[in-house]
Amino acid sequence: MRRKDREITDPAKMEDVVRRCVCCRIGFCDQGEVYIVPLNFGYEKKDGVYTFYFHGAREGRKINLMQASPRVGFEMDTGYALSPADTACGYGARFLSIIGNGTASIVEDPEEKIHGLSLLMEHNTGKKDWTFEPEMVDAVTVFKLTVSDMSCKEHL
Repeated sequence: MRRKDREITDPAKMEDVVRRCVCCRIGFCDQGEVYIVPLNFGYEKKDGVYTFYFHGAREGRKINLMQASPRVGFEMDTGYALSPADTACGYGARFLSIIGNGTASIVEDPEEKIHGLSLLMEHNTGKKDWTFEPEMVDAVTVFKLTVSDMSCKEHL
């Protein structure tokens, strides 16, 4: 990171930024081009490793790309606010952001699918103890992104 003075390295503060984010943008490689998809998510952190869970249709471009090339990049941000100034070049922005890389994979195990959906619902609603009917679980694709590296930045 070029601006080391803006880098967040404290694991607790990084997790706070993740917790505050509501959208994760995943970048897939598509024959030399980048395909970026904004998604809501749930997550967990075990032994210092983040796993983000997502859901979607059983088929489509992101599923095809994930299967062809599981290495992905991601970005999430929160707290954006424009900082006005008297001159155009004096303007800036306040934000917290996370950028990283990882491996995406489809979750096949029904118990892990329910676990991922539960984390997704908890992150987005604050509520735990959701019930998922088997036909609902079968009808949706759950996939996960296992993070290999990420950096966090703040400009406040």
